[in-house]
Amino acid sequence: MRKIVILPTLLTLGNAVCGLAAIAYAGKIGKDGTTASLNEHYLAISGWLVLAAMVFDAMDGYFARLFKAAGRFGAELDSLCDAISFGAAPAFLLLQLGPGWSQPHLHQALAAVAALYLMCTILRLARYNVEAAEGISSGKRFRGLPSPAAAGCIATLAILRGSLATRYPEWNRDAVVPALEAWAAIGAFLVALLMVSQVSYPHLTKSILRRKTATPLLLMSAILLVLVHEAALTLMFWGYALVGFGQYLTARVAAPGKDLPVGLDDRQRH
Repeated sequence: MRKIVILPTLLTLGNAVCGLAAIAYAGKIGKDGTTASLNEHYLAISGWLVLAAMVFDAMDGYFARLFKAAGRFGAELDSLCDAISFGAAPAFLLLQLGPGWSQPHLHQALAAVAALYLMCTILRLARYNVEAAEGISSGKRFRGLPSPAAAGCIATLAILRGSLATRYPEWNRDAVVPALEAWAAIGAFLVALLMVSQVSYPHLTKSILRRKTATPLLLMSAILLVLVHEAALTLMFWGYALVGFGQYLTARVAAPGKDLPVGLDDRQRH
């Protein structure tokens, strides 16, 4: 059994390694000798590594439940690795996505947003650990935006920006990059606050698979990924974050003062 338990542990550590690699690639951006196209390439690789961390994060929980290896050690290790991959890595990537030191005031404001994002991720993970220790659990809804979803919002912006340079070499960089830089800062500020909010988010995978419309929805998602690739990923992550927030605001307006349902946290941990 000890040999079997090591598999989910190694998968959890793989999550952290992907986060470290994402930081390393983002750190290459702007170095001496790098071209604009190479910088965009590093942005895309860094974003994909954050998404790879999400895959490891999902797999470790699956195999922990499969081998009945759930425990406090795995839960604590998972949170520590998440703080790297879904906190530090996206925050550092955000610094490379927004205005650089050529615009010192904007870059300093962006640094403040990145620091806020990191702090909110850590607070969210800490809140989960406390609630899990107290036996509060919910497998249907999350209280606040899940930290992997927030990281996916930042990562897909980097992937989208990098893909524009390779797939569409004729794109108007001077028009698109400032727009992406502005949205990266504003959007990161929003998702940071959503992580520590009381906004209720559905467990997307379980919600889809329970419905009769699961097959059409999955087929539509697959078609979007084939047709528009990175843009589809960006729309999926940001759609999940913003639609959930919009539904929460709508419910507040429709029923002021009424307690809205909230969930627990990111996912079932081992």
